[in-house]
Amino acid sequence: MTRTQIYLTPFEAQGVARVAAETGRKQSEVIREAIDQYLKRLGPRDRLGRLREARGIWSDREIGLEEVRGDFDRF
Repeated sequence: MTRTQIYLTPFEAQGVARVAAETGRKQSEVIREAIDQYLKRLGPRDRLGRLREARGIWSDREIGLEEVRGDFDRF
């Protein structure tokens, strides 16, 4: 691990301290977990992974071919 120092706002510091106390973990563990989740959420993903995540997102919609064609006629 690499040691680093960061500045937290009072709100952030209180939040980290509260979560650490509630979960019985060290503040450094809470901060590392939050950073890991952030990086995982915003990190680069491969194209195939993004396509797999998007599969089925409109499965509950009823869209007819005529409706789609009508939308393109506007352009």
